[in-house]
Amino acid sequence: MSYMITADLVDLDLSADTKEAAARALAERMVTQGRVTDLEGFLADVAAREAQMPTGLDGGIGIPHCRSTHVTEPTLAFGRSAAGIDFGAADGPADLIFLIAAPAGADDAHLTILSSLARQLMDSEFTSALRTVSDAETTAALIRGDEAPSTAQTPGASSGEGAETDASAGAADTAGAGANGANAGAGAAQGAVGAAGASEDTAATPVAASAGAAAGTTAPAPGVADQGSTPAPGATASGERPFRIVAVTSCPTGIAHTYMAAESLENAGREAGVELVVETQGSAGFTRLDPAVIAAADGVIFAHDIPVRDKDRFAGKPTVDVGVKAGINRPVELITEVREKAARGERSAPAPASGSTPVERAGDSTEGYGTKLRKWLMSGVSYMVPFVAAGGLLIALGFAIGGWQVNKAPSVMDHFVWTQTDSWGALLFQIGGVAFKFLVPVLAGYIAYGMADRPGLVPGFVGGAIALDINAGFLGGLVAGLIAGGVVMGIQKVKIPAPARGIMPVVVIPLISSAIVGFLMLVVIGKPIATAQKGLTDWLNSLTGTNAILLGALLGLMMCFDLGGPVNKVAYTFATAGIAVSNPSDSAMKIMAAVMAAGMVPPLAMALATTVRGKLFTPAERENGKAAWVLGASFISEGAIPFAAADPLRVIPSAMVGGALTGALSMTFGATLRAPHGGIFVVPLIGNPFLYLVAIAAGVCATTALVVLLKGMRKPTPEATATDPAANAANTPKDTKQPVAA
Repeated sequence: MSYMITADLVDLDLSADTKEAAARALAERMVTQGRVTDLEGFLADVAAREAQMPTGLDGGIGIPHCRSTHVTEPTLAFGRSAAGIDFGAADGPADLIFLIAAPAGADDAHLTILSSLARQLMDSEFTSALRTVSDAETTAALIRGDEAPSTAQTPGASSGEGAETDASAGAADTAGAGANGANAGAGAAQGAVGAAGASEDTAATPVAASAGAAAGTTAPAPGVADQGSTPAPGATASGERPFRIVAVTSCPTGIAHTYMAAESLENAGREAGVELVVETQGSAGFTRLDPAVIAAADGVIFAHDIPVRDKDRFAGKPTVDVGVKAGINRPVELITEVREKAARGERSAPAPASGSTPVERAGDSTEGYGTKLRKWLMSGVSYMVPFVAAGGLLIALGFAIGGWQVNKAPSVMDHFVWTQTDSWGALLFQIGGVAFKFLVPVLAGYIAYGMADRPGLVPGFVGGAIALDINAGFLGGLVAGLIAGGVVMGIQKVKIPAPARGIMPVVVIPLISSAIVGFLMLVVIGKPIATAQKGLTDWLNSLTGTNAILLGALLGLMMCFDLGGPVNKVAYTFATAGIAVSNPSDSAMKIMAAVMAAGMVPPLAMALATTVRGKLFTPAERENGKAAWVLGASFISEGAIPFAAADPLRVIPSAMVGGALTGALSMTFGATLRAPHGGIFVVPLIGNPFLYLVAIAAGVCATTALVVLLKGMRKPTPEATATDPAANAANTPKDTKQPVAA
């Protein structure tokens, strides 16, 4: 196979001033080399990936990437910008840009390149060499691992430039925000990018962290275990061997930060003279550490933003539990902390007995249930968001192409004409409708998964599907997921005879938990929700024609109260029922317009707030904010759920104020709408479209102003300022635990 990067794929004088222009310049080199067959199609795939989550990393790095049908083989292009290009990193523009292209379906190759690059970029000598190297051939060889960083730098450049930081301060260096002076040597750059088929997920990367290693011993290449540093089972802590630490790193996307934290911890361990073994729980799964390695460890570090899988393996040892960014930015402090805990004899809770719940093993033993509840909810939301985006946009495109009556089109299985736009609109609408049906079951299923691990999936999905059938919506899914997780936890507390334990996770737990959750959802929860919906609908009908402005404000409040939940659904159903006739009345179309306008406000306002005052939001929220522009414009209120789940007391009231204002203005302006969905894609079907957009803009501005004001009034938490250098510098509040994305 040809090299993944050659001199022809290197631009050391990249003149682009935007990330789009940079991607185009590097992609053109790929086209010239025959690596990309369709430039515009490939760039569209790159842009689509960039819209999901910014690809900028701290330390001046940009890694735009995608899988595309227009790529012939895994390829990497590199550009160096003197002025810097904004790729969305918290610490500013990127001067080192890596464009990664993988063929469609080449997941292993794609993740291999990403994770390997992430590890290399934590080596300050490697990034320093990239910033000083003077010719393309040497640059390509350096990235491939054919050239050592120390020999690749131009004459006069110090091989250790930028490598050292003040370890006692725990500060991040400019090349990777956390390498803390570690010199991984040539081995960290060796071959990681040069083999597309290599497995990216490192099960265990032991580091022989002696004084000699710090002086020049190379680190193992990603995915290769250094058997010489594996602790022998039964070894005791003494002066004859270094202190031993096992660590787990993970992040919501499971690519860059997972491996950057691993590399940072390994480098710091090498400097501190300890043996440190990391288990990276990445996108492609993970391979468990050898139980003998865990048993021989003197301490444990968890650097994670999602629950650590099989956490009970590490029970009973001195443990430090932090977010993944702390693993990148403060590795020396974490190692010092775990050693101090070991010296004091502090231990985490012992491994739970058989039958205890996985939720009792999730998170630090000192975490309150409020923190755990937030993690459970965010676990469900993170899996739900892609379904929201895909389904909602397909529905909106269906309305845009097929017209407002596309929801009444027959199944495309029975009628589809290739040359008719109506058929294509119906196809998109029906696919989106199917995707949307997964929202609540996925939300409930993965909340239960966050609580009870895999045994919670079946009752969670069953409860979520029932919540969908009874029109319980988002809140119904939350309740179903929590009930399912709690039921499974309760079942797991029951002591089971050893011969029957084998069938528990396969037969007994799914059967009993699904029956209990189904009973509670259908008999106990369903009836109150149905009664509440009917009562609210009757009340709304009584207001029609008496006070249109009040009705618009009320509908706006309801649309923004629970973002797709039962109250939202009552308002939406009330509006759609009015236009679900052959000749809807003018008042019915005004109500539909007010409802859709108000429903667009929360995600658009969150997107605007993260743009104008990004420092008030976590990096994950800023990334979600970019997607919220599209979701809000498409009338997908659920685009604001990640923000509401993370900060409900500030976000929901602000959204309700903006929604009420928009609903009232829409009714005042007399805007009408015949389509039940579509957002800006159905503007041609709106009466008084200009004033309608003014109403939406007014509500968005009001919500944005309130959110910024309320978030600006809160005090920064000690944890946020301690673990987030960007927040420290800006003196703004920031969470270290990122909600999950996209």
